[in-house]
Amino acid sequence: MARLGYVRNRAARASQPQRASSIALVVGEESVKVFADPFFARMLRSVNKSLVSADLQLVLLTLHSPSEYRTVSRYLRSGHVDGALFVSMHGRPDFDYASLGVPIVLCGRPVSGGDKLSYVDADNVGGALTAVRHLIGHGRKAVATIAGPPDMSPGIDRLLGYRKAMTTADTLDPGLIAYGDFGSPSGEHALFRLLDHRPGIDAVFCASDLMAAGALRALRRLGRRVPEDVAVIGFDDSPSAQQTRPRLSTVRQPVDAMAANMVSELLAQIASPGRQPSHIVLETELVLRDSA
Repeated sequence: MARLGYVRNRAARASQPQRASSIALVVGEESVKVFADPFFARMLRSVNKSLVSADLQLVLLTLHSPSEYRTVSRYLRSGHVDGALFVSMHGRPDFDYASLGVPIVLCGRPVSGGDKLSYVDADNVGGALTAVRHLIGHGRKAVATIAGPPDMSPGIDRLLGYRKAMTTADTLDPGLIAYGDFGSPSGEHALFRLLDHRPGIDAVFCASDLMAAGALRALRRLGRRVPEDVAVIGFDDSPSAQQTRPRLSTVRQPVDAMAANMVSELLAQIASPGRQPSHIVLETELVLRDSA
């Protein structure tokens, strides 16, 4: 069916009174990453909880390769679901949300075309700004960052918050910026790169807890004490943040509230076709533990 491009006959479906009674959760990552990153488990659990109360089933779809994009697009257009929630979408100008023909809500501000799409986001700029200001306010002089992917709004916005704080303190240095993919190994590698160029780093803000955990491993291998030599702050407040050594200071984003708002907005779109897009941004909170 996928190879031949089979699409269900919409006219036949329209003659049936029942709805599909299911919602797709589309995650723009490889399946191995979806099951390795605790953020996705929390999002999946919270979305499913909200849908169960609405008597709707959840269908999990992942898309990473061009062929998966085509397959998922065909699936959504075929009438199998009443709507779709999109999570962790990378900027892809060739992915046409409007052509899917179902109500959709995004987790996170889309990189482009944000005014036309409904989304629920955390205050990534404000959360990063608060974290970096805390580091600067406690005497850190060379604050680096391990930013997320530059084709995703959380990566873009958390880096923007870092840059705002550093610019205000008149300490912005491009050599203090490295990039990762939100995963732990990328945080470890990025920390090594940063110290190669700026060995005097005394703090690092990481755009995810997993990258912060990788940075902590790198610092241990190099004999740098945390937080005495280098303070570390992550982003997410995932369960793993309390299992690192030392326990990780981080920016908490309200995953449960984000999921509930996404489902609520999607159900409103399903009930009222033509509803104007909604843009919801929820507050974040700096949670201080032992690493900073």
